[in-house]
Amino acid sequence: MALPVLSVQLGAQTAPLKTLPDFYDSVPAAELAARITDAMTDEELLAQTFMFGWAGQEPTNLLMDWITERSLGSIKIFGWNTEDSVELAKAVGLLQKKSNSTRFRIPLFVATDQEGGWIRHVKGLTSETPGNLAIGASGYPIDAYYEGFYIARELSVLGINLNFAPTVDLYTNHESSIIGPRSFGQSPEAAGILARAFMQGSRKAGVLTTAKHFPGHGDTALDSHGKLPSIAISQETLYNRELIPFQYLIESGVPAIMTGHLHFPAVSEHGEPATFSRYLLQTVLRGQLGFKGLVITDDMMMYGAIRYAGAVDKAVQLALEAGNDIIESSTTPRLYDAFWTENLKRMQTTPAFRLRVKDAAYRIIETKLRYFKSGNAVPLYPDVYTVADKLPDAEGQAFFLSLAARAVTIVRNKYIPYTAKPSEKILLAGGYSAFLQAGLKRFPGAKTSNLSDGLLSKAAASDTIIFCLANDSSLQLLQQLYKAYPRKKYIIFSCLSPVFLSGIPEIPTAIALYSYAPVSFTAGFAALLGDYTPQGKLPLDGIN
Repeated sequence: MALPVLSVQLGAQTAPLKTLPDFYDSVPAAELAARITDAMTDEELLAQTFMFGWAGQEPTNLLMDWITERSLGSIKIFGWNTEDSVELAKAVGLLQKKSNSTRFRIPLFVATDQEGGWIRHVKGLTSETPGNLAIGASGYPIDAYYEGFYIARELSVLGINLNFAPTVDLYTNHESSIIGPRSFGQSPEAAGILARAFMQGSRKAGVLTTAKHFPGHGDTALDSHGKLPSIAISQETLYNRELIPFQYLIESGVPAIMTGHLHFPAVSEHGEPATFSRYLLQTVLRGQLGFKGLVITDDMMMYGAIRYAGAVDKAVQLALEAGNDIIESSTTPRLYDAFWTENLKRMQTTPAFRLRVKDAAYRIIETKLRYFKSGNAVPLYPDVYTVADKLPDAEGQAFFLSLAARAVTIVRNKYIPYTAKPSEKILLAGGYSAFLQAGLKRFPGAKTSNLSDGLLSKAAASDTIIFCLANDSSLQLLQQLYKAYPRKKYIIFSCLSPVFLSGIPEIPTAIALYSYAPVSFTAGFAALLGDYTPQGKLPLDGIN
């Protein structure tokens, strides 16, 4: 509904004042987005391109000032905001109401990282799920569809309308410490097919998706939070491997793509990360791949971005000029930080920069208009009284258990199916309480160790050790254990990346689960005891 037309008396004539466009006017999206951006101040245009997080459970007054005074475009939910799901829903509703009080009443994009499996920023009452590598092991696109659907249905309850998932980075570097089980596996085609299904399931439940991290974070062992990874692959490999899953999603209408703080020497000769690369974002992504949606940066507070740019305000400038539309920050900057003042000043002195900011704001607003008026959008104001009843999603819980069972992979099959002798002394050793709890349900008389409470002495008194292998440190413990007691019977549950299994090939019984979700451990113990025959396949090469 448009604002009423006001008038002012000028001598003998009455001249109407210009009516501001309203987000809810019945006007085609492209036309209305143009009207709104034409009527916006420089401050409103620039603020629409920002996405801020905040510290703690309750939104800060500073964040609300960004919304009411400048029409902030988006907010980001992090794990530290999500301990209490009801309070999170209240916070999202409050922030949307603040946004509805601004001049154009533009709703907020409310984003988070709920990839499934390892990366689950929204905790509280939400489900723990098997994740992408488990889907890669099952190999069924329908599993990816329903993983996306049920994750999105839970996010919808909380008012979260934009998910930074799926991750389409390929697990080509087995030393990766940041991608690992977030990936669907090594195959570009499989990753594209499964990610497309995840996207479709999520959209069915009303949540927008984001393919990440363009143009591909999988072939490096470095974490761009702390360093700027340099991925020395050829341009041919980039096009024929890393970009393939992005192409699948672009052709299927993915609404957003996140850029990575990643350097590709073959195409970025000046050392700039992809976030700041006009070639990658404009020539390749927009031009060659034909992407028309939103381009969103990874967190601008990450070292991989700031180190290259030299300062956060410069990083924002370079990101916008390269072609990013939304600038994500895990913090809420102060109202007059250089983050804001330097880029606002540049808008007022550099017409080309102002035009780029206006173009980004236009694309954001047009996307919001099409989404929020689609009839299949997440409600702006969550019903806080039903949160506890709807989370976790009961249907989703049943599905996630079935997915976990389809993903379980027998890597080494000695002692499977396993039958314990009446007098057998079993030790459950692992760093996750869910592993120990699931094991005790199947072996009620077993002893347990969390890997730090007398593991060696408990192992000495045991006949069989069922060990949860999760990372390099737990691998080192297992190697020490095996060296000390090589004649014991060992059974390994690999609960995240199966690559660590290659570090101890002597143990003849190994099962890959791909996540530390309780459903994965339940499915793993059921497979060990012969309740069903697992059909999962390793989605990585070179592991035995």
